[in-house]
Amino acid sequence: MKNKQIFLRMVLLHWCLLWLLFPLSSRTQKLPTRDEELFQMQIRDKAFFHDSSVIPDGAEISSYLFRDTPKRYFFVVEEDNTPLSVTVTPCDAPLEWKLSLQELPEDTSGEGSGDLEPLEQQKQQIINEEGTELFSYKGNDVEYFISSSSPSGLYQLDLLSTEKDTHFKVYATTTPESDQPYPELPYDPRVDVTSLGRTTVTLAWKPSPTASLLKQPIQYCVVINKEHNFKSLCAVEAKLSADDAFMMAPKPGLDFSPFDFAHFGFPSDNSGKERSFQAKPSPKLGRHVYSRPKVDIQKICIGNKNIFTVSDLKPDTQYYFDVFVVNINSNMSTAYVGTFARTKEEAKQKTVELKDGKVTDVFVKRKGAKFLRFAPVSSHQKVTFFIHSCLDAVQLQVRRDGKLLLSQNVEGIQQFQLRGKPKAKYLIRLKGNKKGASMLKILATTRPTKQSFPSLPEDTRIKAFDKLRTCSSATVAWLGTQERNKFCIYKKEVDDNYNEDQKRREQNQCLGPDIRKKSEKVLCKYFHSQNLQKAVTTETIKGLQPGKSYLLDVYVIGHGGHSVKYQSKVVKTRKFC
Repeated sequence: MKNKQIFLRMVLLHWCLLWLLFPLSSRTQKLPTRDEELFQMQIRDKAFFHDSSVIPDGAEISSYLFRDTPKRYFFVVEEDNTPLSVTVTPCDAPLEWKLSLQELPEDTSGEGSGDLEPLEQQKQQIINEEGTELFSYKGNDVEYFISSSSPSGLYQLDLLSTEKDTHFKVYATTTPESDQPYPELPYDPRVDVTSLGRTTVTLAWKPSPTASLLKQPIQYCVVINKEHNFKSLCAVEAKLSADDAFMMAPKPGLDFSPFDFAHFGFPSDNSGKERSFQAKPSPKLGRHVYSRPKVDIQKICIGNKNIFTVSDLKPDTQYYFDVFVVNINSNMSTAYVGTFARTKEEAKQKTVELKDGKVTDVFVKRKGAKFLRFAPVSSHQKVTFFIHSCLDAVQLQVRRDGKLLLSQNVEGIQQFQLRGKPKAKYLIRLKGNKKGASMLKILATTRPTKQSFPSLPEDTRIKAFDKLRTCSSATVAWLGTQERNKFCIYKKEVDDNYNEDQKRREQNQCLGPDIRKKSEKVLCKYFHSQNLQKAVTTETIKGLQPGKSYLLDVYVIGHGGHSVKYQSKVVKTRKFC
């Protein structure tokens, strides 16, 4: 008699569930059970689960919710005292969910005859019965209900999203001890920051026991973003996904959602229906199409290593770091307790103060930068900057009270005159190039008539006259300017294999004649010409040795004592005369 009651009760349970699912399908479907052969068949037939509101035993399902549109699922427990575990994973938005038990009557009829009650009476009984609420939750955490001994019956899961359309995942099982689908976390599930730099952060975490104890294949995925920590990997994937199909789907009715049809390739049928379901929903149908902003988030899966260095970060910026352990076989994941850190600031550049009318030497590293500040103590109408780039060109920027006034490359000696402003402060930025370090001399003044830098011709080369070469002398020429300046010429014997690299090292125009030996000095003289075409001077250097190479340098010295070197020249005397 007892076995008969159990059998009749299970038949009633299946009939009730089939009635609940009847509007969802025109064909009769078998219920997913824990019968292993049948279960494997159902797992392979993914559409079976997606087309129904039945949660399979031991398989995770993924679905979605439209905002303010509740969704209901059912789960069958066939025998009393059965373990039960239900896990809900919100993706992208908080959820409200409730699990309740729909218990069926012990007796199948008033007379105990064993006959089933009329179907209409069963329907009405289920509709009127609220069921017993077992668990409820509201939030975006991965939350679960677990019971070591649950009664048989029809379990009902109700879900709602009040914020926005969102995805979620559900996993239910009656064999939680043997399933263990989600990777386990260690006793200390925190992610630690072990090293912090300006552009790098090193993370470390304790390994998951799933790999070491259960011998299951796992991998770790690291997620980096600037907004917040994530509670689940599906929340990360929802952010990363560029697929807005679920946003464009029509609002679901009482039957299947259009996303289910589109996702599993069901043909569209527009005849006599208010809404049409298409494999690729048109933006004209249904809800407004949202354009998602570009998400600044990065996901990197690194295998089974439990230490990782994140690089290419921005200095002085707060980042959030999450680690997820993923079961490679099932693709199910568990989140470690994430962390956050702010990268270190860029090393602050020391700002050099420029004094009015005084030359300042500046060294700039290769691809580096230097900042200088000029704050005139008195009111002024104009400010003049003299820049002497001793080697390669540098980039110059001048800002007045934060406003950019000047930006250009500087090579050799250049002069810039800017309009003044009472109590103005000037910030000068010098940026080196890719070739090598730069050396400069810079002068800022509100009294440009006091010229500390000598004026230079456009062409600072030294010309040697080949026909005037002898075994003991060489004749050279160079250009001058309209201003009267002092010129000094020096010579130095060099090897025959003196090359361009050695010559380049000698090319620092800022090195003055004071570093040269007295024996290298040939002579000093003054000259100028109002007619620039005649501003040329020649000089014959005597006392040279036959067949020897000499490095010749010409220095022009300004009124303030600042000197500039012309481009060096190598000449060789004749070996036979």
